[in-house]
Amino acid sequence: MPNLAGVYTTKRKDGTVYYRASLTYRAKHISLGSYDDMETAHNAYLLANNILSDSKTGIDSYDEHSPLLFEKWVSLINFRDNEIYFSNPIYIRPSFFYYYFSPSDFFIFDRDDLFYYSSHKISCRGGHYFVADYGMQVNIMNRYGIKNYAILNKDYRFINGNSNDYRYENIEILNTYNGVSSCYRKGKQYFRTKIHINGNYTVGTYDTGIKAAIAYNKAIDILKKAGVQKAYTPNYLEGISPSDYADIYSSIKISSKIMNFHKQTD
Repeated sequence: MPNLAGVYTTKRKDGTVYYRASLTYRAKHISLGSYDDMETAHNAYLLANNILSDSKTGIDSYDEHSPLLFEKWVSLINFRDNEIYFSNPIYIRPSFFYYYFSPSDFFIFDRDDLFYYSSHKISCRGGHYFVADYGMQVNIMNRYGIKNYAILNKDYRFINGNSNDYRYENIEILNTYNGVSSCYRKGKQYFRTKIHINGNYTVGTYDTGIKAAIAYNKAIDILKKAGVQKAYTPNYLEGISPSDYADIYSSIKISSKIMNFHKQTD
């Protein structure tokens, strides 16, 4: 039986036959996927041609029973409308772009991030979104200065309330320091410092983020003297003189559990 249009027969390593669908559009050869039967592969080819020729077909037109994967659907529509092909499910706008996971689930990014996300696929595990970068899983929030342990609306917030909108203008970092989280009590903001040893230890609670950050640094020094070998990252503080730093460092109160930690390990 001859192959149908857009379909190519090939074999797996075990000798079983499968079918690949592809097409060429604007001199770009596009692979549409692999299928177990020729008819489904051909339907994928026909559907892809229809998407590319019919401007009325949108991203929200996707049917879960389609022979095309959703990410391929998005890629084709973006190529049709914007004349640029991405293998990742990206649809670009004049000043930003969408990265789709489903027709109703997508992130919004600035155009400045287009090169990065066109070459880094976003995956999700346990509610955390990450990309593979140099063999490591990198949480995408890290790209925007949001730490892995940060708490929404305490350490950072999305200004317009949309937690899928990662445009830089929409992200406000409320706390930039390691080990520090901001809290509110009776409408007043305060800062709690914690450090991880063999569990989370509270270092103290302070009225400013700078004091809380310096307390974290002081706790690191105390623990190192007690023989703790963990590689902590101290806080770097801008806009504070060495003498002011030293004054706060010497006067800041640290939890007795940290101060006496070496005694607990005797």
